[in-house]
Amino acid sequence: MPILVLGLSHHATPVAVRERFAFDAAGVPAALESLRGSGAADEAVILSTCNRVEIYAATPREPARALAGLREFLLASQDCPDAQIGGIYALGEPQSVQHLFRVACGLDSMVLGETEVLGQLKQAYELARQHGHTGARLNRAFQRAFNVAKHIRTQTNIQRGSVSVGSVAVELAEKVFSRLGDREVLVVGAGDTSEKTARALVSRGARGLAVANRSSDKARALAAELGGRAVSFADWLEELARVDIVISSTAAPHYLLDRARLAPLLPGRRNRPLLLIDLAVPRDIEPEVNFLENVYLYNIDDLQAIADNYLKQRRQEVARCEQIIREKALALLEDAGGGMWRGGVRVAFGHE
Repeated sequence: MPILVLGLSHHATPVAVRERFAFDAAGVPAALESLRGSGAADEAVILSTCNRVEIYAATPREPARALAGLREFLLASQDCPDAQIGGIYALGEPQSVQHLFRVACGLDSMVLGETEVLGQLKQAYELARQHGHTGARLNRAFQRAFNVAKHIRTQTNIQRGSVSVGSVAVELAEKVFSRLGDREVLVVGAGDTSEKTARALVSRGARGLAVANRSSDKARALAAELGGRAVSFADWLEELARVDIVISSTAAPHYLLDRARLAPLLPGRRNRPLLLIDLAVPRDIEPEVNFLENVYLYNIDDLQAIADNYLKQRRQEVARCEQIIREKALALLEDAGGGMWRGGVRVAFGHE
């Protein structure tokens, strides 16, 4: 039973399109149930992050037909009927297994070699496994992917330097303000990405830190740990009169901040610059706020330019990592007793 991958990512699909396909974690089990019920897959895992939405599936169906079924499911489940939407990739073995390993190792990430995606992949797999949507084929593949990621991390230098979206966001703040010692920061959302970003800001010397989150307990815990203060999620907009930097990364399905709400607050800032870094997908901040004077908005795709700077110190390790991944993927497929991987399948859809 071959392993297939269908998805889209930051490589070819802008955030304005990716956010249309994002799955809320609470809805993933039902989506997997629907996917398997459609007959498109016997086993499945859905990975939905700020940079990618991917379906990993195992099915006895002919790969090209199965991949077409996965694409149909993805478009229908997210209410995106445009059959010509570009950037969707569809992979059969061995490319599918190699892709899984590359994602786990951070080789397919915006920040080459970052480690956050490994945690996200583990969470996606565990969610599918706990609800009974994986079996022997995907269980083995994902466990092997986690082992390969550990091997890459310990045997190569691919993670040298800054290794997270959060740390890149902090470097952007330093480029705008030169230094953070006299800057006030507001972090909206106390999830993993926000927490890492907050820690990086504090380590770089931010003068003050405020945390707002729908769960007040979580906001207070993070603020206390980092020497900051918690603010009510209902009142966080009031903080915009005093802070210099806002890092937003929530799971809200709609904009938390738009031009209409921000514009009346600007006179109280007395022309002080306001840096907004929106790490959320779907986005938390309406793009039109960027047209307001002294407001500078960057989203997850804008961080790509900064991430590219790290490629210089890591690129020499890529070839070594890719060779390890090819060998590990081939070993997994051979262990499965297949031979099915020979003459791998890649199906092109839309305007790739």
